[in-house]
Amino acid sequence: MKHKGKARQAGYRIIQWSLVFLLAILGGGVLAVVVGSLISALAALLVVVWIVFLGFVLFFFRDPTPVVPQVPEAILSPNHGTIDVIDRIEEDEFMGGPCHRISTFMTIFDVHVQKVPVDGHLAYLKYHPGEFLNALRLEAAAHNENILLGFESRDRPGERIGVRLIAGLVARRIVPWVELSEPVTRGERMSLIQFGSRCEIYLPLSMKLEVSVGQKVVGGETIVARRG
Repeated sequence: MKHKGKARQAGYRIIQWSLVFLLAILGGGVLAVVVGSLISALAALLVVVWIVFLGFVLFFFRDPTPVVPQVPEAILSPNHGTIDVIDRIEEDEFMGGPCHRISTFMTIFDVHVQKVPVDGHLAYLKYHPGEFLNALRLEAAAHNENILLGFESRDRPGERIGVRLIAGLVARRIVPWVELSEPVTRGERMSLIQFGSRCEIYLPLSMKLEVSVGQKVVGGETIVARRG
């Protein structure tokens, strides 16, 4: 008979489309569950990573108050770290000639707040642009971005002590907290270098050095030299 079975075919088409619709919903639900699980897992991972990052930042930017030794003739280390160079150099910019140099490398695990080495005032401050070589290399002191701080002693007028804050491969920001002509006291906070870097202190040749290469020093606490 004419048109026989067309009604059933129409019913079949409706059933087929309804099945496609049902499968699409089920597939979407499964996909949502999978994506949701991935997002949940990623979110959990991000939270863990952030907590680790938070712990590192709090650890890195720690700022313990030093126990300043009450020794009048002592010059204190301006920073935490490990001494890797002790020599004599020509430092004409502030020291005006030959002087002792004590150079200290700071890892990312060292305290990066620097302390004033001597009672007096800040007589010199100059920023020097430069490269960002690995601070483990001694030549970083000559080529890297740095700030030279020059202190004049209160106890001995005319006595000069220089501190050079040197950026490194990771350290890209040096923040001095002292200003020119500002009176300063041994052990007080003077600057911050963010992440691994190097610090040098320049001392008159008349001073007797009290430290050695390989020694760990603590800013504001370790006596690096005494006046002769």
